Amino acid sequence: MFDEDKCSTQLYEHDFLGEFTCTLGVIVSNKNLHRPLILANGKPAGKGAITITAQELSDNRIITLTLCGRKLDKKDFFGKSDPYLEFHKQGDDGKWMMVHRTEVIKNTLDPVWKPFTVPLISLCNGDVDRNIKVLCYDYDNDGGHDFIGEFQTTVNKMSEAQNGVEVGLPSINTVGIDFTASNGNAREPSSLHYINPMGSNEYLSAIWAVGQIIQDYDTDKMFPALGFGAQLPPDWKVSHEFAINFNPTNPFCSGVEGIVQAYSNCLPHIRFYGPTNFAPIINHVARFATQALQQDTAAQYFTLLIITDGVISDMDETRHAIVQAAKLPMSIIIIGVGNADFTAMEFLDGDSSALRSYTGEEAVRDIVQFVPFRDFRNAPKETLAKSVLAELPQQVTQYFKQRNLSHCMLPKPANCLQTPLDQFNEHSACFFCTEVFLVNVFIYWFIYRQHI
Repeated sequence: MFDEDKCSTQLYEHDFLGEFTCTLGVIVSNKNLHRPLILANGKPAGKGAITITAQELSDNRIITLTLCGRKLDKKDFFGKSDPYLEFHKQGDDGKWMMVHRTEVIKNTLDPVWKPFTVPLISLCNGDVDRNIKVLCYDYDNDGGHDFIGEFQTTVNKMSEAQNGVEVGLPSINTVGIDFTASNGNAREPSSLHYINPMGSNEYLSAIWAVGQIIQDYDTDKMFPALGFGAQLPPDWKVSHEFAINFNPTNPFCSGVEGIVQAYSNCLPHIRFYGPTNFAPIINHVARFATQALQQDTAAQYFTLLIITDGVISDMDETRHAIVQAAKLPMSIIIIGVGNADFTAMEFLDGDSSALRSYTGEEAVRDIVQFVPFRDFRNAPKETLAKSVLAELPQQVTQYFKQRNLSHCMLPKPANCLQTPLDQFNEHSACFFCTEVFLVNVFIYWFIYRQHI
């Protein structure tokens, strides 16, 4: 521990106060560790002590914030102010602890801070209703920073703000369901599509469980639901991308309930067939994702959810389709139902090695996440969610970073400074010292839960 004397990264230029040495295991096992500080010569550093609090990071969601202020209080005699922000969370003991500090913006009363990303567990212990305190200071070189003002909010309150705030990246989630003959005759109890007396089957269980997870991240909760590998009336030709509501001009289903209803209505009217081709439905979604290439901001991202028994007939074509889709704002989540061998699905996942097309072209990024549903039949929803969403946030951010696109879907922060005050509500404008602070808070969620 050091006493900072000047703005320097060299420790020898600061005063040494004392130290304490232990293993990480000691910290974790104690949760709240209080120990005296020791000087370099091994003697006690007066009455100095250090308290270390350990917290297990089982929640790995993150939040990205872009903030700006307007008409802040003037604190410098010869200039304006050099404002910066501090974010504090409240501990279980009621004490406030700083979790993030922004950069200092020199000589302005209308600062625009750089976007920053912070783990939700750090910002509010993963509790979106826990109070967050935001303090604004005017930076002074002598360390006597001048207080400008403060306010308290929660992640939920910021998310609920309607004016000047966009919550979530618009995500177009398409569901693809495997209706091939390898699933078995839907009239026989051995079939994965057989609806038992309780009104359920493997596919319905997967649709309910996974659908309830992904629908929270869809802007309108309207899902294009497609089937593949079945013969359709009236001519009984095989289709690898048909609307399960039998409305090809409007294949959208309202929420998970709409998908379940369309699926149940569809079953008696089709014949399971084959082959099991993934490429057509991947290319179907890719055509829409291609149109999004014209965007100059991170405005749309497409997620294809495939529910299948794991048998695949067009591996080469599917590999090629995935490699091409990796260049687009698109990800694929494959849910394997039943007890089949999922080796082919794990290969497409590409975690062990980069996926290559039959032409030898390597995927520019990993866009496939495979989840065997049988491993989560009796697991809590949170456990399944961690696995389903484990890779999606990285895939989204990696795509937009590769294309140098901003995550901002709203006017740039500089523009928000000209926005009339009457267009903001109590969540996007905060008053103190008769001034308006944080006119806009742009929140972009890339939420995921991943076991570390």
